Amino acid sequence: MAPPHGNDRHTPGRAPGHTRRALLAGVAAAGALGAAGCSRVATASAAGGGDLLDRLKAQGVVRLGIAGEIPFGYIDRDGQLTGEAPQLAKAIFKRLGVDRVQPVPTEFGSLIPGLNSQQFDVVAAGMYVTPERCEQAVFADPDYQVLDSFVVRKGNPKGLHDYKDIVAKKARFATGTGYAQIQHAVDAGYEQGDILIVPDQVAGLNAVEAGRVDVFAGTALTTRAVVQKSAKAESTRAFAPLVDGKPRIDGGAFAFRPTETKLRDAFNAELHQLKKSGELFRILRPFGFTKAEMTDLTAKELCGA
Repeated sequence: MAPPHGNDRHTPGRAPGHTRRALLAGVAAAGALGAAGCSRVATASAAGGGDLLDRLKAQGVVRLGIAGEIPFGYIDRDGQLTGEAPQLAKAIFKRLGVDRVQPVPTEFGSLIPGLNSQQFDVVAAGMYVTPERCEQAVFADPDYQVLDSFVVRKGNPKGLHDYKDIVAKKARFATGTGYAQIQHAVDAGYEQGDILIVPDQVAGLNAVEAGRVDVFAGTALTTRAVVQKSAKAESTRAFAPLVDGKPRIDGGAFAFRPTETKLRDAFNAELHQLKKSGELFRILRPFGFTKAEMTDLTAKELCGA
């Protein structure tokens, strides 16, 4: 779902059986698994880019930090790990000689602290790559890019197509807890205190359908997925929000401890092969991703290096 400021999160999106109940069930299951899977892993050596990849091959399992968010990484209603990042991790780590993945669920804001305190080996949560985060972790190149979009009433009666429209037309605006879209709206001139913050995209859809707000903002992934079965709401065309006056396209990627550049580089090499072959799109497509979300963005670009 993921964001230009601090540990804010971007938005979740699509999955089979996508309902508020299913989302909450997934988060609850994630918490239960987290209690069983939070033991620390051994501290990595920084020499030569770290030795974690060798240790993971010997152990045969890699621990994935996830945040219980659809479609990025979550536990489904059957208690199974799924999401675009875990599925991609399974494919890449198998190529690297690591046959199993183990989820370690946590709050989104705890992913980088948990990574650097050895609670898991890699962040697999569709995390946006930002300069602030690049000071705390090293990132693979993005496996997807994403634009913003709105959930509005059918027919878009207020003609809301970007954040400037929301400000100019004094629309009642909602977005999710920790979403990057909070800052996008503020940058356009919307008063932060006037924003209705809701738990997730399902609550945002409900607010639009009930007329409590005129618009809910999320990623294009989120909005087009959540309105699929709605008779009252639709999603708008995707657009790039303005950040510091420039269009912003965010990209989500895997994060690694700063010492583990050897693992990051090996992961990147396999990721690039999957992109080239088209396999990456095949893995991500079941979670609502389209070819518009495929990207050649690099972590270096998004880190501002």
